[in-house]
Amino acid sequence: MKKLYLNTYFIYAIFGALLSIFFTPLSYASPEITTGWVTNPQHPPVQVRLVLTGEKDLANHTVQGLLEVKLDKDWKTYWRSPGEGGVAPSVDWDMSSNVESVDWQWPMPKRYEFLGVETLGYKHDVIFPLSIHVKDMNKPVFLAGKLTMSSCTSICVLTDYELALDFNPTKLTTSTDAMFLYNKGYSHVPKSSPAVTLDKVSYDQNKKIVTVVATNKAGWTKPDVLIDGHSKAVKDSSFLAPKVTIKDQTLYAAVPVTSWFGTPNLVGEPLQVTIGDNDLAVEMKATATDEPVIIPNTNNNLWEIIGFALLGGLILNIMPCVLPVLGMKLSSVISAKGLEKRQIRTQFIASAAGILTSFWLLAGFLALMKFSGQALGWGIQFQSPWFIGIMIAITALFGANMLGLFEIRLSSNANTWMASKGDNSHLGHFVQGMFATLLATPCSAPFLGTAVAFALGANYITLFAIFTALAVGMAAPWLLIAIFPQLANILPKPGLWMDRVKTLFGLMMLATSVWLLSLMSSFFNTAVVWAIGIAIMLFILWQLGRKKGRKSVIITTAVLLLGVAGSLIVGSLTTSHWAKPLADDHHWDVLNTDKIAEQVAQGKTVFVDVTADWCITCKANKVGVLLQEPVYSALSADNIELMRGDWTKPSDYVTGFLQSHGRFGVPFNIVYGPNAPEGIPLPVILTNDEVLNAIQQASKK
Repeated sequence: MKKLYLNTYFIYAIFGALLSIFFTPLSYASPEITTGWVTNPQHPPVQVRLVLTGEKDLANHTVQGLLEVKLDKDWKTYWRSPGEGGVAPSVDWDMSSNVESVDWQWPMPKRYEFLGVETLGYKHDVIFPLSIHVKDMNKPVFLAGKLTMSSCTSICVLTDYELALDFNPTKLTTSTDAMFLYNKGYSHVPKSSPAVTLDKVSYDQNKKIVTVVATNKAGWTKPDVLIDGHSKAVKDSSFLAPKVTIKDQTLYAAVPVTSWFGTPNLVGEPLQVTIGDNDLAVEMKATATDEPVIIPNTNNNLWEIIGFALLGGLILNIMPCVLPVLGMKLSSVISAKGLEKRQIRTQFIASAAGILTSFWLLAGFLALMKFSGQALGWGIQFQSPWFIGIMIAITALFGANMLGLFEIRLSSNANTWMASKGDNSHLGHFVQGMFATLLATPCSAPFLGTAVAFALGANYITLFAIFTALAVGMAAPWLLIAIFPQLANILPKPGLWMDRVKTLFGLMMLATSVWLLSLMSSFFNTAVVWAIGIAIMLFILWQLGRKKGRKSVIITTAVLLLGVAGSLIVGSLTTSHWAKPLADDHHWDVLNTDKIAEQVAQGKTVFVDVTADWCITCKANKVGVLLQEPVYSALSADNIELMRGDWTKPSDYVTGFLQSHGRFGVPFNIVYGPNAPEGIPLPVILTNDEVLNAIQQASKK
């Protein structure tokens, strides 16, 4: 009996083992539904196969699948937007039944370059995840399509592959191997990410560059940016490798655009922006605007920029913009004659402190505008009629005070207190330094533009550091006299000449008031402005006649009438030789970047002048160079188109044009042409040779 029991147990054990071996494949490894590897005998280096994972979504009528492609050696195929060459893979599913559509997902591609042609695609093994949308999940599906794929090495081959599968969605079971392949391919597909935001996408049609600004909370390492879209204008364009700048957590990518159909207009076009960085792949949608993007300059270190700022601030002292406040500057030196060294030193330190305070106020104003997203620029305070009005009142008061028309009397107690402090003019010198700065900064200067551009693209601490350096540079003459007060004693001994010089400076300040008053006509009715101005000046002349007689009134009237014109003529000496200006200006079209591209495409040369009524250097360039021979005749040529941007009043369009060229102030001149479609910027102070050379270099030969 015991022997029989053992034999029975042994038989059951063997039978159970056989059953286990027989049924294990059916229980733990679902059959993979696939076409198997398909090849084309005419092109063996490429194999493709269609595979279903078995995953299904009954509610949404979808089935998961994948298309796997294997390429031998250096053969490659292409992304959905192949670049400058190549053809994207495509499948025609028209032979299918019970299929609504098939969504194709594209893994992040790599860049390839061959003979100067840049393409986007894949090598070796690539997996494209598919989502198959089924009409009726309870009926059989026949999935059939013809895959057309271009594969290239040094040659390109366009090959067709026939793919076909039939399956019943309700009977699908998950395949572990197929799911592994699907997830492998899907992990490389760009998706949205809460850590990455697309801040701005801007297109500069003139430069043919799309600029992408994106922020990654985790920071960037070595990102690449791809752009494509579905509209005709975007499909007809190729987006090349970007020039990437990284500032903190923000990416700035300047993407060049090419097209076989000329210069594309991408403003307003919907774009898909794909960014890959190490294991990160994100895709976002945006609409291209024409708003300029300020790309921070990371090539210059901070100390180099501070050096530029010091030099730019120093050069401001000899720019034509300094003419309206020359009286303020020189009167400081004149009034210091005969004082003790300590008094000279403290007065000039007070003036330097006023300059520093003004630059800090400007920096704070620009920082506030930057924080609120407003347009930024150097000298934009002159776009405000309120600022100009305050400056008119101050310069008129300064001038009248220098002419001795009034004086502010303090109480005896106040005078005694100030005298006990050693000097009663520190506050006056401080205020003088402040307003001299505000009046002398409406125009650009060499090196200043670089410093300001860096400052406005940097953080707020760097902004204030650079503006402090600008202030120190502009205050250098005051600081020099504060260090060496004996310099103020080089002037002749005090006498009648000092009173006459002070009167001259007073007249210069009144001439400045007249010039500032002329700027108000850009904001208000000209007749009303001049009526108010004439009333004020008549009152000043009446007071002057009472105090100093008829002769002083005649001299002052002549200075007021000729002061502004004389300032421009003197300013022209800094830009060119003494020359007689031509009577008639050229005809200037309004600045239009679209028209610039059109004119250049027609073989024209375009000269752009961005100016403002309050910019003395702009007027000096005009009088000293643009209206003088040989530049005047060169600008009158048939192949030259002239455009002018007016920045007298706030203009987002003109501001954007300036900032697109890394400029934040006027004057700004640039020449475009067939040989210089991106433009040749000219220096702040023009010369005949520089203008003529730029026109010749840009023009079609």
